[in-house]
Amino acid sequence: MRANSVRLQSVRQQSSLLTSFIFLFIGGYFVLAFGIFYKGLKFIGQFPGLGELLTERLLYLLFAFLFGMLLLSNLVIGYTNLFRNRETAFLWSLPVPARVIFQWKFIETALLASWGFVFLASPLLLAYGLTRGAAWHFYVLMPASVAVFIVLPSVAGTWLALTLARFIDRKIFQVLTVGTLLVALVAAAWWFRPQPVSDELAETRMLAVIDQLLDKTSFAQFALLPSYWLSTAVRQWSEGALGAAGFFLLVLLSNSLLFGFLSLTRLGGAFYEAASMVQSRGSVFGRWEWFRNRRARVGGFDYAIGPAEKFFNLCFWLAPDARAVLAKDVRVFWRDTTQWGQTAMLFGLLGVYILNLRHFMQQMTAPFWVHLISYLNLAACSLNLATLTTRFVYPQFSLEGRRLWIVGLAPLGLTRLLRLKFWLAGCATLVITLSLILTSCHLIQLPWPRTLYFAAAVAVMTFTLNAMAAGIGALYPNLREENPGKIVSGFGGTLCLVLSFVYILAAVLLLALGSPWWQPDQHVSDGIARLLAKLLGERSAGALSVLMALKALSWLAFLALSYALGWLPMRFGLRRVAKLEL
Repeated sequence: MRANSVRLQSVRQQSSLLTSFIFLFIGGYFVLAFGIFYKGLKFIGQFPGLGELLTERLLYLLFAFLFGMLLLSNLVIGYTNLFRNRETAFLWSLPVPARVIFQWKFIETALLASWGFVFLASPLLLAYGLTRGAAWHFYVLMPASVAVFIVLPSVAGTWLALTLARFIDRKIFQVLTVGTLLVALVAAAWWFRPQPVSDELAETRMLAVIDQLLDKTSFAQFALLPSYWLSTAVRQWSEGALGAAGFFLLVLLSNSLLFGFLSLTRLGGAFYEAASMVQSRGSVFGRWEWFRNRRARVGGFDYAIGPAEKFFNLCFWLAPDARAVLAKDVRVFWRDTTQWGQTAMLFGLLGVYILNLRHFMQQMTAPFWVHLISYLNLAACSLNLATLTTRFVYPQFSLEGRRLWIVGLAPLGLTRLLRLKFWLAGCATLVITLSLILTSCHLIQLPWPRTLYFAAAVAVMTFTLNAMAAGIGALYPNLREENPGKIVSGFGGTLCLVLSFVYILAAVLLLALGSPWWQPDQHVSDGIARLLAKLLGERSAGALSVLMALKALSWLAFLALSYALGWLPMRFGLRRVAKLEL
């Protein structure tokens, strides 16, 4: 705790720009999120009879999904923090009981995994309370309720991390885990299967139609879910039913105290056993690779050519040293369980998003909604790309660590190393984003010209975001840290994330404005013509020519913005790397 406080004080003293930038970003996000939640809740509440039901159901759904996200986040971060952490390995060498080490790491994991939930829930609860006219004590009690709520997913996620570390090498555990996941996927697909609404029912009984449409979301109101206790307490307290709200808050508090006490006092021995198993067997995948290649080892220092080397050996246009560096990066990524584990979790969420697109588009047939949803889909794919580049591409240069001098003194050089990392990340993410955009465009039934249009746009954005992440990662390296998550949490990672979001927002707006399939009505066309005539100082020949010029300018602005935000950070990064003293 003292080390973290000293670290925060040093950051505040040494980098006022970092502190100002972080607080500006937090304040801007809070204001923007509050505005979106407030406007959305007010809009939903305007529907007579239906607004109350929709608001209530959305509240239950949001906290249910956030509980699931907190569980996964605690599982991933808990496994890394407990078993793949240098500080934890150092603490094992001290005369400190395992129970004390686990208590500190449990608290640290809960804070690291749950701050995003608090960051998201705060403006939502504020907007919900204002739209419902809640009393002043609502805003005092709800932060404490959220703090109590995050204990339960932290306990469950940490327990799953201990179980995974203890039994991951046992075949029966692997079979049961895969089987459980498959059963859960099949059950979810069956539960969320679309059910057509008959026209006769829609014309006679509107409430029956609403009940049928909302039937699939009833799982969020299961009374044994902690999210149900918190959601009901929030709803009841905002309505003034303090007795019912207090009951559910006491249920939440009693369960959090019970399971939190058991975790802090009884899981120290389980943590010691799991840590011993992890240290004794090493990496599961590394051991499997050693077992596979043991027969190929001959004599002294040698190892067999793996799949990464075989793949890059096919790239004959690359120099041998470049192929070796690329194969090394792929091997390091594969051997790091936390990195590919987070990647698999992210792709799982994207799979759920893609599978629900076809059901969502069944009710959207108007050209306006199809046009709007297609660009929202482009924004979703781009945000996923920004997450990948910030989380995995930005820390690549820093992950060379203190061994960077070896590459710097080699004939390869640091500038070629940075370019290779950029092209490897760009080509890998291009395959992912093109697959994602083509699949999603097919599911929302876009014609091929529009699909190719979005594919070309996302290809440009892919290389821009990769160049931005690689360049900023070279400008702000952290060669002392081996954890990619902590590297990203610095000033450079925050700057890269914010710039990526701003670029995506501007790019999507420019692409929507320059869309060949966007045809505004005559009033909007005349307004655009008058505006451009005033800006250019001359009268336009017609609304159609002005509109075509506006679309061309939008595309040129998109390309210029992409080139500037991709080329400038990469250029500055290469210059910084070339002058880096080893």
